Amino acid sequence: MGVRVQQEAFDAGAELNAFSSDVDGAGAVVTFNGVVRNDGGDMAGMEIEHYPGMTERALGQIRDEAMSRWSLEGALVIHRYGPLKPGDTIMMVATAARHRADAFAAAEFLMDYLKSRAPFWKKEARATGEEWVSSKQEDEDALDRWS
Repeated sequence: MGVRVQQEAFDAGAELNAFSSDVDGAGAVVTFNGVVRNDGGDMAGMEIEHYPGMTERALGQIRDEAMSRWSLEGALVIHRYGPLKPGDTIMMVATAARHRADAFAAAEFLMDYLKSRAPFWKKEARATGEEWVSSKQEDEDALDRWS
């Protein structure tokens, strides 16, 4: 359990099984996988950059905050970097709690953070050229609910 930032692909099913076997006392396990979308149908790929060390610390801090805000038995965050193609899994969040409400809330909190505040930079490559992805207001609004 914990935080992993990695370039290589991962098996979400195997990660879920390993996570679930480590969370004694949990009555609920919630997972979410983020996938590279092909909005518009012309996405050739995406490049995700980060600063090693800083990124892991930031994700560890937000995972620790989730652990302290909700009654969790465990939380896992996996996020990839490097070149990705449409359909590739970018990230996975898993939370486990005695009751589902805490597991769902903590997973949403982690996903909202990853979408808007995690120190990753994404550049999309399309037929029309490359462009850095900007944050969206709806992602900022989603994060505001946890203040």
